[in-house]
Amino acid sequence: MRVLDPDVLHVTLCFLGNQPLDRVEDIDSRLAEIADHVGELSVGAPLWLPARRPRVLAVELHDDESGRLAQLHRRLVLALEGLCDRDGGGTGGRRHHFRPHVTVARMREGAAPRERTLAPTPPLSFTPRELVLYRSWLSPGGASYEALRQLPL
Repeated sequence: MRVLDPDVLHVTLCFLGNQPLDRVEDIDSRLAEIADHVGELSVGAPLWLPARRPRVLAVELHDDESGRLAQLHRRLVLALEGLCDRDGGGTGGRRHHFRPHVTVARMREGAAPRERTLAPTPPLSFTPRELVLYRSWLSPGGASYEALRQLPL
């Protein structure tokens, strides 16, 4: 299991896949229109993702009572209609279930632990301060991220 560096921990609201760099300005303007304060988030239970053949250890996130994180996600998907998708191919009108989480460790494929019971997480909370458009660079040692745009929340 490879524990991720704290500097790369993030909450993915929308995965854009491969996009041409000339689209960044358009994406940035759409982000600026929807960026809004989301309030406090709390850390929930640890979880293996995906459930059947885990490759990731994550902790779930809980929105405050206002549901602002889920609202931000919905506005983002609508603003970037056709771009947000897990495989980068565009939603084509489909909506994916939003399960807010932070990935904390990754495993090689087929290396899922036999024992999947996890200890509870400590009670932690935080307030996101910015919405960031990242470009990721994949390598055998893991992904690195370049912030292309940062918008205050």
